[in-house]
Amino acid sequence: MSANVIDILTNCRLFSQVDTGALARLVTIARLCSFDKGQLIVREGEQCPGVYVVGSGLVRVFKTGAGGKEHVLHLVGPGNTFAEVAAVGQFDMPASAQAVADTVCALLPAERFRQMLREDHQFCLALLAGLTVWVRHLVSLLEDVVLRDAAGRVARLLLNAPLAPDGSRELPALKRHLASHLNLTSETFSRTWRRLIEAGLIEEVESGRVRLLDSQRLQRVAEGLFPQC
Repeated sequence: MSANVIDILTNCRLFSQVDTGALARLVTIARLCSFDKGQLIVREGEQCPGVYVVGSGLVRVFKTGAGGKEHVLHLVGPGNTFAEVAAVGQFDMPASAQAVADTVCALLPAERFRQMLREDHQFCLALLAGLTVWVRHLVSLLEDVVLRDAAGRVARLLLNAPLAPDGSRELPALKRHLASHLNLTSETFSRTWRRLIEAGLIEEVESGRVRLLDSQRLQRVAEGLFPQC
């Protein structure tokens, strides 16, 4: 939850393999950006400003269809990045990004970031290593959509949700955004949510927080075994 450029970049997963020299250089080109809840950070089709590294808050990255329907591609929390592919590939933003909560990011301007890639071979290799983690994450998301039913997707989301101080789980975003992220309609998400409550697997403590009543059974649901619970 840092608002310090050094801490934000140090805790960034994309730069986990970057040496101290390159990290120090990244710090010199970075600038701190703050966004209010609901503020649009970048719009699909616009020129990419650079690589954003989230220090605190939450960002939803989404595509908008011809009819205006939005689909959440992913939710970006502290330690993660967005717009990195567009910055490296030097193309316009393929999706929009909006702050879901008050958010602080470190922005690495696109041209200066690409200059580092051109000049520092070791930095390129370290960045590739960091990108493999992102690719694995994308494969995991695809796995959810293709191989898991609605209950399995929601269960997995809850099992991976951040822990609150009282041991409950905090939903990382609004339910409608989570539904879109999981490639579910809001109605299907709500039905699945009620089904998990009725099965005695979860308890909604308050809006945005849930307590897992039986993590082992919920894990079985995540693996597609809801009928046997």
